[in-house]
Amino acid sequence: MPHDHAPPGPLSRNERLILSLIRRRGPMSRAALAPLTGLSPQAITNLTRKLMQAGFLDAGAVVRGKVGQPSVPLALAPDGAWLLGLKIGRRLAELALVDFTGQVRAHRQQEHAHPDPDRILAFAHEGLRALTAPLSPGQRARIAGLGIAAPYRLWDWGREMAGWRDIDLRARLARDLPYPVFMDNDATTACGAQLIFGATDLPRDFIHIYVAHFAGGGVVLDGALRHGPTRNAGALGSMPIPGRGQLLDRASVSALEGRIGHPLPPDDAGWDVPAAIEQDWADQAGQALAFTALSAVALVDLPLVVIDGAVPPATRARLTDATRR
Repeated sequence: MPHDHAPPGPLSRNERLILSLIRRRGPMSRAALAPLTGLSPQAITNLTRKLMQAGFLDAGAVVRGKVGQPSVPLALAPDGAWLLGLKIGRRLAELALVDFTGQVRAHRQQEHAHPDPDRILAFAHEGLRALTAPLSPGQRARIAGLGIAAPYRLWDWGREMAGWRDIDLRARLARDLPYPVFMDNDATTACGAQLIFGATDLPRDFIHIYVAHFAGGGVVLDGALRHGPTRNAGALGSMPIPGRGQLLDRASVSALEGRIGHPLPPDDAGWDVPAAIEQDWADQAGQALAFTALSAVALVDLPLVVIDGAVPPATRARLTDATRR
């Protein structure tokens, strides 16, 4: 049911735990929540009632079994909160409106030869107005914030990117918006998205390698995304690899573009790349990715390495296979 009112104040630790369990495992009854949280049945009843009244949970249809009391599955309310995202890529900027269950409810994008600060600001302002216009006042009050994902040190990409050195994009947007604005490295953000919305139940410790125009990564330890003191933990693209160079010199879209002599389209639906060239690139990239993965595992004793990226699914599969070999 729609929740057309502003949410209450900050949630308690136990309330956040309940929401996290339901997000990860899907609809759950109060009886199923109690042993997983270590809370008493009465505490679960009180907390879930509060979360329902606040608009974060919806009750499903009663499930009647052959024995015992009927149970009511509790699920995240899609409009319990709204989130906005701005992604800045080498050749594409994207805006998305996401509901509390992680479903993208609206999306806009703009291609560019290179990301220009003024054009990105104009795209963001216009797009945010368009994405939030259909929301009611109560729904707008439930916008948790705008998250910006952008590559680290954009101005190092070339002279045409020098304008990024002198602009604080987060501050410029926060000045004009009624909700919080956050900004993080794109690869770190991709790791966080995998942790929260990934379809697979992940272990509590893993690294996430993200192959895009350049390569980057993220680190999850004890179930939490780690940023480091300079918010650049998991900067795997700059890791030296055997021979010479760094990971990003081999495992990156820019390296493949250098082989074929032209830019690849910014979307990941599919690339028209000669199979032999793409396979040779994947083999070289796989060697570099394997070295990086083994180094990370040796250092932190991780059970899992996730390979992801802004590449077509078939290309990602080739990279994964080459890394395993």
